[in-house]
Amino acid sequence: MSKPQYLQIKDALATQIQAGGLQANDKLPSERLLGELYGTTRVTIREALVQLEASGLIYREDRRGWFVTPPRFRLNPRRTSNFHQIVREQGGEPHTELLEKSRQAVPPALMARLQLKPFDSLFLLKRLRYANGRALCYCENHCLPERVPGLLELDLNGSLTEIYEAHYGLQYARMQVRFFPTALPDEVAKALGATAGLPALRLERLNFDQHGRVLDFDLEYWRHDSLEIEVDTEE
Repeated sequence: MSKPQYLQIKDALATQIQAGGLQANDKLPSERLLGELYGTTRVTIREALVQLEASGLIYREDRRGWFVTPPRFRLNPRRTSNFHQIVREQGGEPHTELLEKSRQAVPPALMARLQLKPFDSLFLLKRLRYANGRALCYCENHCLPERVPGLLELDLNGSLTEIYEAHYGLQYARMQVRFFPTALPDEVAKALGATAGLPALRLERLNFDQHGRVLDFDLEYWRHDSLEIEVDTEE
């Protein structure tokens, strides 16, 4: 039995990408043009593209079209490197965009982890992280006001690690990391310009400073095609 047409088209496009005929971040022809090239409907083309997206070979940007996925960035949870450092070390150009900042009551789920009490508050930063112009990660930083007073008055469009060190003399020294696969929530998908429900990696980090005190808590959603976890074991 022959494969359905959408799988044949998926395989043909995958072969082009893997053979180097299409390079990272190259834009694919429009769905209309692909339909003409393969003599089929846009519905069939869209199914083939969605399959390629699920496999991590291509990605879609709202109102811009489909693009070839660049190589993944490597993250070693044992290191305390920040996003900007990781991207630069691997040949990319990082950028962080502040979406929203506020002072809020501490969520009950975080109270014990952040060693806070009822009616305490925290600074909440919602930010978007880019590498080479592509939005890869949506991040919510839960920061302790008594540790970083005046934080919301600073320029928060860069590395929080560098802001902590420059303005407060604080450094990330240790972290507790938890990560697992999930699906992109609507708010996160909208910020990333991605499709809600796509696979994603949810990463939670409880960070400690050089004095062993809790510094902040990060919640991150990474595109499923943007990151790989790499861990070196100690002998």
